[in-house]
Amino acid sequence: MTRQGTAGPDGSDSTAGELSNAVAQFLTMARVARLATAGPDGEPHNVPVCFCFDGARFYFVVDNKPKRRAGTEIKRMRNLIANPRVALLVDHYEEEWNHLAFVLVHGRAQVVESPEEYLFALRCLRDKYPQYREMALSPENNPVVRIDAERLHAWGARFMADAPAQPR
Repeated sequence: MTRQGTAGPDGSDSTAGELSNAVAQFLTMARVARLATAGPDGEPHNVPVCFCFDGARFYFVVDNKPKRRAGTEIKRMRNLIANPRVALLVDHYEEEWNHLAFVLVHGRAQVVESPEEYLFALRCLRDKYPQYREMALSPENNPVVRIDAERLHAWGARFMADAPAQPR
């Protein structure tokens, strides 16, 4: 990850080389994210995804839940193959608005080709989601996608306590 933006008191971004502990924990514990892609014509597409974060990269798999198409034929996959620039939104909502938080990741997505990385990502996903342990997933039918973050914006009071110091 090249940089992290954290929301300052005025909502602006700052940059830092490393994720704060609070942001890393938030990303590791979150159960769902929203993946935004755009097709070759620029039409946006946004879907929820189960994901894992290994401390540097994000992974999701095209699993066996019912879909109209399979594998790389589903819209999110067609979109990211044509245009690898994606956004991943991980958020938390509560009625107590002091607890609201989100992390918006801008990055590049690509289908994992390496068998070792594919198995690593599946292990990460299966550790997080017991449902995946029951699914027979294979590279041929269930591609895994890696998102390499280029920019990250974290917002919420939970991230302020251990945010990098702001230059004066």
